[in-house]
Amino acid sequence: QVQLVESGGGLVQPGGSLRLTCVGSGFTFSRWALRWYRQAPGKERELVAGIGTLEPYINYADSVKGRFTISRDNAKNTVYLQMNSLKLDDTAVYYCNAIQKEVTYWGQGTQVTVSS
Repeated sequence: QVQLVESGGGLVQPGGSLRLTCVGSGFTFSRWALRWYRQAPGKERELVAGIGTLEPYINYADSVKGRFTISRDNAKNTVYLQMNSLKLDDTAVYYCNAIQKEVTYWGQGTQVTVSS
């Protein structure tokens, strides 16, 4: 059974940091590209960051460049999203995504709230 389980969300003040973690199971983790998406209330889901199976393919949404860092540890079947200098607009549910050609898997999401 394929699973992606996110953790690490929470409430943080503007300017703060959080690290999101997503652990995959039930598939060959190292062979899949991984992405983080987010969805804010009333908005469409948007791609935040992606990392390929082969380095150094990494991409970021313009809104998070220089503040967020995506990384993966295939030995631990884990992908991370380090989020620094958080802004109010970063408030959203963050989803982990694994993709290989036409097949994609999603996690259940973790809430990130940036508020003073």
